[in-house]
Amino acid sequence: MSNDPTTPVPAPVPVPDSPFRPEPGDRDLAPQFVLPLVVRIERAAPPPRTDALETAARAVLVMLADERSTGDGEWARAVRDWQDARIRKVVRRARGAEWRRAEALPGITVTGRTAEVRVFPPVPLDGWPKDLARLQVSGTDLDDPEPPADADPTAPVLWMNPDLEMSAGKAMAQAGHGAQLAWWELSDGEQTAWRDAGFPLSVRTADPARWPGLTTGALPVVRDAGFTEIAPGSCTVVADHPALRREPQM
Repeated sequence: MSNDPTTPVPAPVPVPDSPFRPEPGDRDLAPQFVLPLVVRIERAAPPPRTDALETAARAVLVMLADERSTGDGEWARAVRDWQDARIRKVVRRARGAEWRRAEALPGITVTGRTAEVRVFPPVPLDGWPKDLARLQVSGTDLDDPEPPADADPTAPVLWMNPDLEMSAGKAMAQAGHGAQLAWWELSDGEQTAWRDAGFPLSVRTADPARWPGLTTGALPVVRDAGFTEIAPGSCTVVADHPALRREPQM
């Protein structure tokens, strides 16, 4: 897995006061927070990679949409502080008693077909709860036993860069970034519809021939800050939500 203090950047030009701007700015001077995600990986039955990526992306959306994260909710201040600085997500892994201790902490468990991911309210970058801080970031990767089915073109798809090699943890965090960017671009009504449907989405690797068009269109693009695994500025994910598709101008 990968500690992923990366920065997703909306395409094509970041807003000057955005938490996703690639250049150093005032947001770097603010207290830094991180959104912890823990994926359950039991030795005998690790989840398929794609299922883990999709479940992590949904977990981020569930946290953002939860009533405790908005308004006067108990997590709202932490979520605001997190979004006022750099947007950081870190994926760790747990099994057995580690997972049970993680489940005892305030958070939300999201279940995929077989994957389980628990997302927690943001914490200070250097202030992790001890039961999360002791969990491993690296050491276990995930594979798909069979190629995933084609994505449903009528549902949201998070397209991964076909030219980048990423660990499962890094890719899970990047998928979460993509889901978050899509969420921010939607209207209130579109957000409600997606939430009420249970946040359906797919994560797929883009066709190499299609990737350049995806990254230069109107869809939100995640660009990595380059702190771990890949080069700064790399486009990692394109968030393809049907409501964000724009017809080309004639």
